[in-house]
Parts: sequence; structure tokens; C-alpha cells
Amino acid sequence: MSEAMRTAATAVIDEVCGAGEPWVGTLLAGQVFRIVDLMGNQAVDTLFYSASDPGVRYSATDTIRRQRRLYLTTGSRLWSSDGRVMLTIIDDTCGYHDTLGGACSAESNSVRYAPDRCFMHNCRDNFLAALATLRGAGEPLGKRDITSNINFFMNVPVEGERLTFADGVSAPGKYVEMRAEMDVSVVISNCPQLNNPCNAYNPTPIRLLIWNA
Repeated sequence: MSEAMRTAATAVIDEVCGAGEPWVGTLLAGQVFRIVDLMGNQAVDTLFYSASDPGVRYSATDTIRRQRRLYLTTGSRLWSSDGRVMLTIIDDTCGYHDTLGGACSAESNSVRYAPDRCFMHNCRDNFLAALATLRGAGEPLGKRDITSNINFFMNVPVEGERLTFADGVSAPGKYVEMRAEMDVSVVISNCPQLNNPCNAYNPTPIRLLIWNA
């Protein structure tokens, strides 16, 4: 389906993921997946797994090394842990997506911000809840299956040897669109972070759309 024909009316999935909430979905090879930043500056932490074998998953190391760049945009390929292309970014109105910042957790909130922040809602807990709905080798996925994630729309400059969580570069309605090159399970934490500017200190909903090939 051409870009001009990809409207909400032709999407097979059109859902809103609430602020700070997890989301799980499946993409079939050839389908197109769009993540829309509805209100701007919302970080979308995302993991990808092979739908047929969750032991094969997105590899930040291979994605960065093969393309010799830290940030993702149109034309970027997302590589798997077994050396295959999982998805290709085919359209991107934001132009900047982070591969290094990782996901917030109770531990990181406590260390980075204050001990009492460890009780705040976080992406790692969202991932665990979402992964429990997927199965690999007959067992639900869990902690050992959380790998390095992509932070769509998140601005994480590298300054020397230091990462900085900076104000976002996205805006209301900006989106990133990917074509699945294999059947893929998508696990999202629509980041609940309140302690740094990745969400403009105000987590907001995102929209998720899928079109058939």
C-alpha cells in the first residue's frame, strides 16, 4: 500500500496506548506499523522479537554497528540477534530516535533521582507485564528476555563519554513508520518517566496503527 493510501480508515489496527501504559502487538511480514506521538515529546520504549522464535530479538549492537550510526531515522534497518533485518524505517517525520538510553526502572529511578523514586511506575515493570503475555519454548517471557530497547522520539545526546536526557525534538502528530521484514512481536512501554525531560515531565498517549502490505 502506498503512503498516500495509508489512512486510518484502511488500517487493520488503530489503537491508542495510554500515558505510561504497556502495549503488545504482532506484525506480519510486509505490514506497516506507525507510532504517532499524539501530544509531542513522549518517549516510546520498544522491544522487538521474532514472532516464531522469541529467542531472536532486536539487537542494538548489530543495528548500530552495521549502520555506523547511533540514531535511527528513515532508511534505518533494525537488525536481529541472529543477523537478519527485522524492520525497516520507511517514513519518519521526527528524524531522531535513540538506541542507547535504555529503559527506566525502579533501580535507575532510585540511583539517578532519589531513593523514594524507586516506587514510581517505570518501563521495566511495563515490559515485564507485557512479556508475560508472550511465550518462548512454552514458557512466558520474563526478566532475562528484556534486551536493549529503542526509545522512539527520545532525545539522548552523547557528550564525550556521557549520555544526557534532553528536551525532546518531537511535536504533536510526529510519527515513525516501519515495514516488518519478518513476523514480529512488538512490546511497548509508553514511558511513564516524570523525572527527566524525555516526556516533557508529562507522559501522554500514543497512537498505534498497522496496515496490511
